[in-house]
Order: sequence, then structure tokens, then C-alpha cells
Amino acid sequence: MTPSTPSIAGRSVHDLPTPFAVLDDAALEHNLATMAAWCREHGAELQPHGKTTMAPALFHRQLAAGATGITAATPAQVRVMRAHGVPSVQLANELVQPGEAAWVAGEVAGGGFAFRCWVDSPDGVEILQTAAARAGAVMDVLLEVGLPGGRTGTRTKADRDAVRAAIGRSPNVRLTGVAGYEGSVAGDRTPPSMAAVRAYLETLRAAGDDLRDDVNGNLVLSAGGSMFYDVVADVLAGGGRVVLRSGCYVTHDSGMFRRNSPLDGPDAPARLRAALTVWGTVVSAPEPGRAFLDVGRRDASFDQGLPIPLAVLPRGATETRSLDAEVTALNDQHAFVSLPAGTALAVGDRVQLGISHPCTTFDKWRHLALAGPDGVVTDVVETWF
Repeated sequence: MTPSTPSIAGRSVHDLPTPFAVLDDAALEHNLATMAAWCREHGAELQPHGKTTMAPALFHRQLAAGATGITAATPAQVRVMRAHGVPSVQLANELVQPGEAAWVAGEVAGGGFAFRCWVDSPDGVEILQTAAARAGAVMDVLLEVGLPGGRTGTRTKADRDAVRAAIGRSPNVRLTGVAGYEGSVAGDRTPPSMAAVRAYLETLRAAGDDLRDDVNGNLVLSAGGSMFYDVVADVLAGGGRVVLRSGCYVTHDSGMFRRNSPLDGPDAPARLRAALTVWGTVVSAPEPGRAFLDVGRRDASFDQGLPIPLAVLPRGATETRSLDAEVTALNDQHAFVSLPAGTALAVGDRVQLGISHPCTTFDKWRHLALAGPDGVVTDVVETWF
């Protein structure tokens, strides 16, 4: 039996065959409530990035907690969200595949589906206009603001003016605001990174001010990954309808976001909890100071740091204890664990691993165990990658 079948409900996570991924239901609920309260306090909407989990059950929990929509990165993700009843989607990317643009336009024309995507070129506007006109729809767009050498997005005011002019010639494309991604500017919260992020967001806000007269209604300003949403809320406050897209908050992590989230650390107004872990079993302890788990690159994130040993359940025991150890490398199905002098792991011990960057752990699992406070599996969360 594997954790890919719903029949694991009612079993203890300590009895499941390893490797397996588990979601802590209480930590999830805490994170949903904590982020919702933070957004209310800062006057921001949240349309969390669904690519983090691609789990419709979690989408609906986020919406129930106050999110006003879910963000997608690709048209395929939009299709999954639409199929699972998500009523409002922001595609944080350019929609330039004619076939996918035609499908989205048809969904918008059919009613009951709010959709918004990004544009950064007259060609992209033309593709949307063609699809929307054929479907009899109006496509809402955000003008993406980028930086030279950065990711997608217009580079200069002249670029933005060209896109605005193209929208002006396109009766079925409606400009609703600006968008961008400050996470492409910096990857940590050191003072130089924070200054660079703030400067970029000031450019984004200025771009929004430039096109305010083109927008019929409340100007949308959308930014905010999972590392700098506090700076986004600060810089963009008062400029319009601030829509954050932070997604990793829902599970948080034990590495990258543990170190860099605005809602973690001793000075945070509230603290998120790591809700996603991966369990493995010691399959070999061939020499002092070294052990090997049956967890590898196929099971846990490694792109933003290796898994972090949190606890061990010794073979035959019923209670976990903290573990002082380090994962130093991963193969496809093995984790190399280094142990300090005086610490040992025995074959058959089970180890709980925290992860760094939840997105690339979720995409390794089609099903994840959802566990209650007692460690008993209450449900299975399905992903749609």
C-alpha cells in the first residue's frame, strides 16, 4: 500500500510506508488564518499562486479563508482551476497561445468566470483581441512591468506606451492595471536586496500612475511573491487595488521561507508554521557519523536547499525526538545524512524532514496525507500537475 490511495485515512503517519509526504492540518489552518488576517490589516487582497500546490482542495480552503481568486502560471493550470470550480483566476503570465486564448475567451464569454492575464507586447494584445472578438468576450489584462535584464515585462515607458496604444486599438481587450514580480529582482531580505525590491516596486507604482486615466474603475496593482509581500503592501498602499499573489504561505517551510518570510523570525507580527514534511526510513548506517534514508530527489525539494532533519522516531518507539543531523546530498532515492559525534541513527529508524521551497516538493506527489494533531491521517490531498 502507498500513500497514493485514500485507504490510508485513519492510519497513523508513523505506520505509512516511506517515503511519503504529509500535511499538518492544524498548521495549514493556522497559516490560512494568519495570512488572511495580515492581508486585512494591510488593506490588500490575496490571490495566492496555485502553482505552489496545484491542489484544488487547498485552493478552496484558501478561497474560504478570504482569497479573492487563485493565480496560475500557465494555461494548463488555468484549465485545472476552471475544472475544479475556481471562480476567479489571474494568469501571472502572457497568454499568447492562440488556441489557449480562444479557450479562455470562450470561458469568459460563457459567464461565471472572472479572468485576468498579463501583457507586455503589442503582439500579445493582438492575439488576445483576435480570440476575444471571435468569442464575443472582453479580456481583462494587466500591463506587466519588468526591468532590463530581468524576466518578462515591459522594460521602458516607451514599451508600456506601445502596449497601451495596442490596447486602445483593441475593443475586446480591457486594461485594468499593472503587474510585476519583485522576486525576480532579489532572492533574500538582506538590506541591498530590500532596497532593490523597493526601487522596482516604486517603478511599478509609477507605471500604474501613468495609465490611471486608461483604466475604467479601480486600478489594480498586482505583485507579491512569498518573500516581500510586506514591502509590496507598503510601497503600493493607496495606489489602487493591491492584489498579492503569495502562495507558499499556505504550507510555509523549514528553509528558504523560514529564513525570509515577513511572517517568520523573532520580529514577525505573527509566525507561519511549516505544514509540509517528508518522512523516510534509515535503510543503511554503514559507518559512524553517516546514515542513508530512502528519500531522494524524487521525493523532496532540493532546488533551494536540501531537506532539513527535524525529528526521529526510533524503530519500535511511539514518540519522536529532535534530531541533530544534516542532509549533505541527495540521489534519486537516497538522502546522505551526516551525524555529529555522539549521535547515531539505526537501520529502521524513521526520520521527519523539513523542506525548503514547497513548490518543488508538491510537484513530486500526486497524493499527500493530511494529518490531524494526533498524527492520524484524516484525508488525502490530491495534486494536479
